Amino acid sequence: MALTASDLPAMYSLLANSMSGDESVRRPAEAALSQSESRPGFCSCLMEVIASKDLVSHVDVRLMASVYFKNSINRHWKSRRNASSGISNEEKIHLRQKLLSHLREENYKIAEMLAVLISKIARFDYPREWPDLFSVLAQQLQSADVLASHRILMILFRTLKELSTKRLTADQRTFAEISSQLFDFSWHLWQTDVQTILRGFSTMAQSYGSNSAEQHHDELFLTCERWFLCLKIVRQLTISGFQSDAKCIQEIKPVKEVSPLLLNAVQSFLPYYSSFQNRDPKFWEFVKKACVKLMKVLAAIQSRHPYSFGDKCVLPVVVDFCLNKITDPEQASLPFEEFFIQCMVMVKSVLECKEYKPSLTGRVMDENGVTFEQRKKNASNAVSGIVSSLLPNERIVLLCNILVRRYFVLTASDLEEWYQNPESFHHEQDMIQWSEKLRPCAEALYMVLFENYNQLLGPIVVSILQEAMNNCPPSVTEITPALLLKDAAYAATAYVYYELSNYLNFRDWFNGALSLELSNDHPNRRIIHRKVAMILGHWVSEIKDDTKRAVYCSLITLLQDNDLAVKLAASRSLCLHVEDANFSEQYFIDLLPICWESCFKMVEEVQEFDSKVQVLNLISVLLGHVSEVTPYAQKLVQFFQKVWEESSGESLLQIQLLVALRSFVIALAYQSPICYSILLPILQKGIDINSPDALNLLEDSMALWETTLSYAPMMVPQLLACFPYMVDIIERSFDHLQVAVSIMESYIILDGGEFLNMHASSVAKILDLIIGNVNDKGLLSILPVIDILVQCFPAEVPPLINSCLQKLVIICLSGGDDRDPSKTAVKTFSAAILARILVVNTTYLAQLTSDSSLSVLLQQAGVTIEDSVLFCLTDIWLDKVDNASPMQKKTFGLALSIILTLRMPQVLDKLDQILSTCTSVILGGDKDLTEEESSGDMSSSRSQGEGTPPSKELRKSQIKVSDPIYQMSLENSVRENLQTCSTLHGDAFNSAISRIHPSELAQVKQALKLP
Repeated sequence: MALTASDLPAMYSLLANSMSGDESVRRPAEAALSQSESRPGFCSCLMEVIASKDLVSHVDVRLMASVYFKNSINRHWKSRRNASSGISNEEKIHLRQKLLSHLREENYKIAEMLAVLISKIARFDYPREWPDLFSVLAQQLQSADVLASHRILMILFRTLKELSTKRLTADQRTFAEISSQLFDFSWHLWQTDVQTILRGFSTMAQSYGSNSAEQHHDELFLTCERWFLCLKIVRQLTISGFQSDAKCIQEIKPVKEVSPLLLNAVQSFLPYYSSFQNRDPKFWEFVKKACVKLMKVLAAIQSRHPYSFGDKCVLPVVVDFCLNKITDPEQASLPFEEFFIQCMVMVKSVLECKEYKPSLTGRVMDENGVTFEQRKKNASNAVSGIVSSLLPNERIVLLCNILVRRYFVLTASDLEEWYQNPESFHHEQDMIQWSEKLRPCAEALYMVLFENYNQLLGPIVVSILQEAMNNCPPSVTEITPALLLKDAAYAATAYVYYELSNYLNFRDWFNGALSLELSNDHPNRRIIHRKVAMILGHWVSEIKDDTKRAVYCSLITLLQDNDLAVKLAASRSLCLHVEDANFSEQYFIDLLPICWESCFKMVEEVQEFDSKVQVLNLISVLLGHVSEVTPYAQKLVQFFQKVWEESSGESLLQIQLLVALRSFVIALAYQSPICYSILLPILQKGIDINSPDALNLLEDSMALWETTLSYAPMMVPQLLACFPYMVDIIERSFDHLQVAVSIMESYIILDGGEFLNMHASSVAKILDLIIGNVNDKGLLSILPVIDILVQCFPAEVPPLINSCLQKLVIICLSGGDDRDPSKTAVKTFSAAILARILVVNTTYLAQLTSDSSLSVLLQQAGVTIEDSVLFCLTDIWLDKVDNASPMQKKTFGLALSIILTLRMPQVLDKLDQILSTCTSVILGGDKDLTEEESSGDMSSSRSQGEGTPPSKELRKSQIKVSDPIYQMSLENSVRENLQTCSTLHGDAFNSAISRIHPSELAQVKQALKLP
C-alpha cells in the first residue's frame, strides 16, 4: 500500500524515534522505516518532512529524513526488471520538481544534503529523464539573492562532481556539452564575485575601528563562500569538461582565459592575509583557504592540460610567481606554510612533466599533414623552450641554494618538538606525505631539481657541503646557524646520493668528516648524528669493501646513542645495510652481541607503536641474514617472551612479532626447539579462531606454524596438540588452504603414525570439507596430501577417508575435462590415487567400487555408467596415462596389470589397450622415473651431516624411495598377471592375443622379455 499525506505524522514519529538513545524505542522505529522503504510514496513523505515549514526548527529529524531519502535513491531509484519494489515514474517526476522548488534552504547541513540528493538522482536521470535540470538551475540563479545563489551553486558543484565520475564515452560527451553551456556563466559570476570580495576587503581594511560596516560582513562572507563554490565549479568544468590536451594536442581555450586571472586573484588576496590575521579570524581563514585552493586549481589544470597551460601567456607568469615566492627573502618570515607548499608543488610538477621534456628528434618544421607524434614533439619542444627561459643557470643555482639553506634548516619549533618527543619527531620526518609539510615538500622539489640539472648542481651541492663542514667542525656543541646549515647540507647530500656520487668520494668523505662527527657525544650533536645515520643508509650502494667495517661500527655506535631519534634513524639504516646484496657478514659478525643488546634495550625504551615495529623489523632482518644466531637464542627467547606479553591488544605489533619469530625459527633450523617454550603458546593463541585477535593474527600464525613444522627435528606433544585448530580454520573458510595443506603434509612426513593415532577423525573431516567444495586449484593442492597418506598408510587410511575417495571416483567418472587443462590434471591425479589403492589395498578398492552408496552418489551427480565402476575407472587409467607424471604412469600400469587378474570376460575386451599402455610405460617410462627420483631433493641426502635431523624435503624423498610403487617392478607384475589371465580365460585369452597387431605384440614381448 502506498504512503500518503496522512502517514506524515507517523513518519515523523518513526524518524524521531530512530534517533532515540533508548534501544527499545530505536530498534522498532528502524525496522518500521526499513519495511516502509520499498513502499510507494516513501520518498515523497520524506521530502515533505524535509521541506515542511512547520519542522524548520527540527533539524535533526529533517537530516535523518534526508539520509533515508539518499539511501532509497541508491537502492530503489534505478528501475530493475522484475523488481517488486521501486519508485514509480510519477513519483520521480514529483520528487524532482519538489527538490528544485526548495532551493532556498537556510540550514547549511540540510542544504548540503539536498544538493547530494539532486546529484544522486541526476546520475541516473540526466539527461534522458531530467533534461531541463541545468537550464532550470541557471534560470533561477540569475534572479536569486546571495543565499539562494549559494545553494544553487552548491547543487551545481555536487551534481557536476557526480556526473564527472561517469566514464562511458557517451557520458563524457554529455559532460562536455554541460561544460560548454555552463562555463561562460560560471566564469562570469566568479569574476564578478572576486571583484565584489576585493572591494569589500578594501572597505573593511579602511574601516577598522568603526561599527558601521559590521552588518555587511555576513553578506560578504556568504559571497566569499559562493565565490569559493564557483571556483570549484570552474575547476570541474575545465578539468573534466575537456579531453586532456596531452591526448588530443588541441588548445583548451578556457585554460588560457582562466589561469592568469586565477593567479591575479592569488596576488590580490595575499596582502589581506596579514591585514586580517589579528583583526578578523573568519576572513583571515578564508583568505588562507582561497589562496591555497587557487594554487591547487592551477596545479590541477597544469596536470590535466599541460600543453595549453604551457602557453607563453600562462606558464611563465605562474612559474615566475611561484619561484619568486619561494626565493623571496621577505617572504621567509611569513607564516603561511600551506601556500609555499603549493608554490613548490607547482614548480615540481612543471619540472617533472614529461610533456615539457624536449624531443630528442628535434623540431619538425613542416606543419602540413604532420602526424600526431610530430605535433606532440613540436608542442613539447615549444614548452621546453619556455621552461628553459624561465630557469637559466643562475636561477637554478639560486633555487637550489634557497631550498637547502632556508627550507632544509630545522626551525626552533622543530627542535622543540624533537626535544619534547624524539620518537614522534623521527616518525613525522620519516613517514609524512611530502606534500603535507614544508620541509618534506622542499626536499621533494630539490630532488627533482637535482635530477633535471645534476651536472650543474653537483658541484654546487658539494660546495655547500664543504662550506658547512668548514664553518662547523665536529667540536662545535652549540646549536648555531652553522650547525643547522651543516645538518641541512648533510640532508642535501643524502637525498641525491646516486647522482652526487660522481662528484663526492664517499670513502674520503666518511674518513675525513662523517666518522669524526661521532667522536663528540654532546647532547646537541644529536642533530648531526641523526643525519650521519641517515647518510650511511642512503649511500649504502656506494660503500665499498674497504669502508664497510668502519661504517658498520659507526652504525652500531649510533644505535647506542642517547637520543631515540638518532637510534631509530640508525636502526633504519642498519636494516638497509643488512638487506643489501653486498652485505659482508664477516665484517659484522663480532658486532652482533652489541647489536642484539642495543635492539633489546631500544624496545624497552620506545613507547610508540611505529618505533617498536621498526626495531622488530631490524631484528627480523638480522635473523634472516646472519648465520650466527644460536649463541644468542636464549636472550632472543626472553626478548620475544617479554615483548609478546607487553603487546597484548596491539595486533599490528603482534603480527610483526610473528614475522620475527618465523625468521628466528628459520635461523635456528634444526635447533628450533630451543624457542618452543615461547613459540608454541604464541602459536596456539594465533591459530585459535575464537581468540579476540584471530582475524588479524591468523595469516601470520599459519605461516609460523608451517615454518615450525618444516624445521622441526621431531614431533613433540605440543605440536600434535595444535592440529585440532585446523578443523575450525577450514570450517570457517578456505582462505588459507595452501598453507593448511603444507601443514598437514608436514605432520604426515614428520610423524605420520602418531599423528594419525591422535587426529585420524580430524584429518578425515578436513579432507571431506575440502574435496568437492573447492575449485580445481584447491583440489590440486590437497590431492598430494591424500596421495602421501595412502602411500604411508595403505591399509589404515583408505577406510578412514572413504567419503573422500567416493568423491574422487565421481570426479574421475564425470565429464567436462576435454578442453580444460586444470580439470584434466585433477582427474588424472584423482585416478592415480585410486589406482594406487588398487595396487596396495586391492580388497578395499573392490569394496569401494561395489558399494551401493557410491552408486547412489553417482546418480545424484548425474553420472551414468554402463559397466562396473571398476571397469569405468580402467577406461580412465587408459585415457589419462599420457597426462600423468612418471610415477603416476607406473601406478596406472600396476593397476592395469591387476585388472588382468579379474575373472571377467570384459578384461579380454581391453587386453590390447592394457598391454599397449603397460608396454609404453615400461619401455619409455623407466628413464623418466629415474630422472624424477634422482633429482634435487634426493641428492640432498648426501649434504646432510650425520647428526643433522633430515629436512622436510629429504624426508619426502625418503618416503618416495620406500614407496611400494617405487619398489615394485612393473615388468614382472605385467608378466605374472598376464600368465594368470591366460590361465583364467584359456582359449578366449589366446583368441584375444591373436587379434593384437604383430608389431604391437612384438613390443609387448620385448618389454616383458618373453620368448
